Amino acid sequence: MSHRKKEEPETGENGPESDIQSESRAEYEALKAKADETAAELADFKDKYLRALADGENARKRIRQQCDESIKIQREDLLRDLLTIIDNLERAVDAARGGGNGKSIVEGVEMVLNSMKDFLRSHGVSEVSTVGRPFDPLLHEAVDHVASAEHEPNTVINEFNRGYKVGDRLLRPARVSVAKAVPEGQETKDPDDQDEL
Repeated sequence: MSHRKKEEPETGENGPESDIQSESRAEYEALKAKADETAAELADFKDKYLRALADGENARKRIRQQCDESIKIQREDLLRDLLTIIDNLERAVDAARGGGNGKSIVEGVEMVLNSMKDFLRSHGVSEVSTVGRPFDPLLHEAVDHVASAEHEPNTVINEFNRGYKVGDRLLRPARVSVAKAVPEGQETKDPDDQDEL
């Protein structure tokens, strides 16, 4: 029986293992190049993201500073306008100290009141209409309900404190009394008519 030596595959430079190794190495090199390219792109995106984040934060700080500055300027303008009213009040106090018939005091107070109304108008403040108008809970605060045969129910008949708006927004509701229907069989009494005992 002759023993033959098994033939082993060639492992030389031109053998199948060499081909597989060179293909694997080429794939590895291609994947490594793609990974390096992706890593560079990610680093670029990260850099751009961090710059955008910093730009956004800087813009927020700049806007906040501009808002603060704008508020300071508006406050100064408002206070400057109030100084004229203080001047008028001081004149009214001086007139009151001077004595006289009181007419100068009334004129001084009226001058202050008119300056204050002008000041409010210049800042967009307007008065809320009340007496004779239907009660509106968005503009009026009812502090009293009065039975009245002379007025339609739910009509404002008296104003205790004037209401004000700034543009379309309510600054303060008007405090008012509102008419209600007189209950049947009951008449409204004049407060001056007292039953004698």
